Amino acid sequence: MQNRKLSIRKIVSYLNDEESEGGGYWLPNIQRPFVWSPEQMMRLFDSIMREYPISTLLVWKTKDPVKQRRFIDNYHRQIKLTDFYVHEHRRQKMMVLDGQQRLQSLFIGLKGSYEGRQLYFDVTSGQQAAPEDIRYRFAFKDASAATWPWVLFKDIIFNNKLDLQIAKSLVDHAGVTLAEPEWTAVQLNIARARQEFVNNDNITFQELDSVDNDEAYKIDDIVEIFIRANSGGTKLGKSDLLFSLLTSSWDEADSEIEDLLSKLNRSGFAYDRDFVLKSCLTMLNRGARYEVGKFRDGKTKEEIVEKWSELSKAILATHDLVQTGTYIRSDKAMPSYLALIPLIYYRYHYPELFKANSQLPDYILRVLVVGAFGGNPDTLIDRIVKSIQEHGEFVLNEVFGVIRESGRSLEITPHVIFDQAYGSREIHLIFNLWYRAFNYHPAYNGNIPSVDHIFPQSLLRSVKTINPDTGRRNMMKYHQAVRDQIANCMLLTADENGAAGKTDIPPKEWFARWRFKSDAEHEKYLDLHLIPRDPALWELNRFEDFLEARKALIQEKFAYMLQKAEG
Repeated sequence: MQNRKLSIRKIVSYLNDEESEGGGYWLPNIQRPFVWSPEQMMRLFDSIMREYPISTLLVWKTKDPVKQRRFIDNYHRQIKLTDFYVHEHRRQKMMVLDGQQRLQSLFIGLKGSYEGRQLYFDVTSGQQAAPEDIRYRFAFKDASAATWPWVLFKDIIFNNKLDLQIAKSLVDHAGVTLAEPEWTAVQLNIARARQEFVNNDNITFQELDSVDNDEAYKIDDIVEIFIRANSGGTKLGKSDLLFSLLTSSWDEADSEIEDLLSKLNRSGFAYDRDFVLKSCLTMLNRGARYEVGKFRDGKTKEEIVEKWSELSKAILATHDLVQTGTYIRSDKAMPSYLALIPLIYYRYHYPELFKANSQLPDYILRVLVVGAFGGNPDTLIDRIVKSIQEHGEFVLNEVFGVIRESGRSLEITPHVIFDQAYGSREIHLIFNLWYRAFNYHPAYNGNIPSVDHIFPQSLLRSVKTINPDTGRRNMMKYHQAVRDQIANCMLLTADENGAAGKTDIPPKEWFARWRFKSDAEHEKYLDLHLIPRDPALWELNRFEDFLEARKALIQEKFAYMLQKAEG
C-alpha cells in the first residue's frame, strides 16, 4: 500500500477516462448510490477554499474483470445506476473504495450538474465567518438566474490563463464596475480557487496495488477492506454493508433490486433497498436484524440469488394488497413500511392462505394508524413471524396479542385520530382513508393533493388573549398544536390549494354558498370535508365550537375503526 497525491483538477479529469493515468478512476459495484445533498456538496467546496484538509481516499488498482460503473456527471434524483455500468474487462483501472461521496461531489460541481443546475461561485464572498458557517458561497443555479457576482466555477478551474486575466475576463463579461474592495475580493478568490483546486495536490489517496502484485488483494479482501473503511462513515448503514457483500457474489444484484424498487415505487411509494434486504432476511428465517455475519457465511447470499424470483414476488404481492385492500395510495400515508414485512413472510411461505385471508387489510390499517411499528421493531417482526410459524397461518387475534405483549398499544380511540396533526404521516394515512376519490399519484408531482388549514394559521395567530403576567391582551391564544390538529385540517386538490386557491381565505368565505353552482354541489363539498353545516361556526369567534362539532363528524365517519378497536 502506498500514498499518492494529485490536484483536484487532475483527479476529476481522470474520472471515467480509461485513457488517463492508471486506466481512469471508477466505482466498483459494491459502492452504494450517491447520497450527498446539495448543502453537503457546497460545504465541501467551502471547506476546500478554506484550506481544510480532505480525508484520505482509498483506491484499488486492478486488472480483474470486476463489475464497475462510471461516476455520475449530470445528477437527477430519479437516476438509475444501471445506466452507468461499464462492461467488465481485464485492462488496468483504479477503483474508488472510500471517498466516493467527495469525488462524486467534485465531479458534479466541476464537470456536470445537479438537477440540471451547474455550480456557481460568488466571487465576492470570503468574508470571515465562524467555523460552522459558510464563508465561500457556492450554489447550484440555472444559467438564467446566475447574475453577478455568481460565476460558473468550472470556468475558473478549467482555464489556463493567468489569475489576473481570469478575473478581468469575468468582470468584463458581467459588464460591472467594481469598487476597490470588491475588485480585491474577486482577485483573491480566484487566486485561492486556483491554488486549492489546480496548483496544490490536495487529494491524498492510499493505493491498494493488485497489478504489480496480483496475489496481494483478492475480491474477498477488497470487500472486507471496503466494509471496514466505510463502516464509520455517515449514512452508510449495515444494509449498505450487507448489500456490498451480496453484490460481491451476485453481479445482477443492483439491476434486480433496482427493477423491483421501480415496480414498487411507480405509483407514489418510497420503498428502499434497506426494506428489500430486511424482507429477504426475514423470509429466509435469518431474523429481521441487520448483521453482517448473516451474509459472510455465503449461504444467505446463495439463497437470495437462488430464490430471488419468489422473494421478489412476495414483496410485490404484499404491495398489491396495500393498494387494493386498503386505501393507502402514496408514501405520505405509510408511517412504517416495516409493518408489511410479517405479511411478506406470510405470502412467501403460505401463498394460498395469503390470498384467502380477508383479515390482512385490518392488520395493515390498525398497526399503521396506532404506530405499532415505531422505533426499532426488529424483535416485534421476529415475534410475529414466530406466531405465523407456530399456527401455520396469519391469525389476526394471535398477531395482535403478540403486539400487545410487546408493550405496543393497538387501541384506536378517538384520541388516536384527533391527535394527528398537520405535517405528520399519520394524518395523510387518515386522509387516504377519508378522501378515497382523490388522485394521490398524478403524472405531475405539482398536482398531488395537499393538507391545508381550514381556519388559516395567519388568522388564528391574530387572536390574542390576556397575558396573566402583564394583564395585557398580547398573548397568542391558539398555539401551533391547536392550529395544526386534524379537526382544523382538510385535504385539497392542487388547484384548490395553488397560487389562486384557498391560501389564507377564511372558512366563512371558502364554504360560502355563492362559490358553488348549486345547493347540491355545496352540500356535497361540505359532506366530503365533514364541515358542520351551521355557517355561524365558520366565524373566527366560534373556532373552538367548530372544532368540537367537526370532531363529532370525524368520529362518526371512523366509527367502523373505533368499534373494531373494542375487539
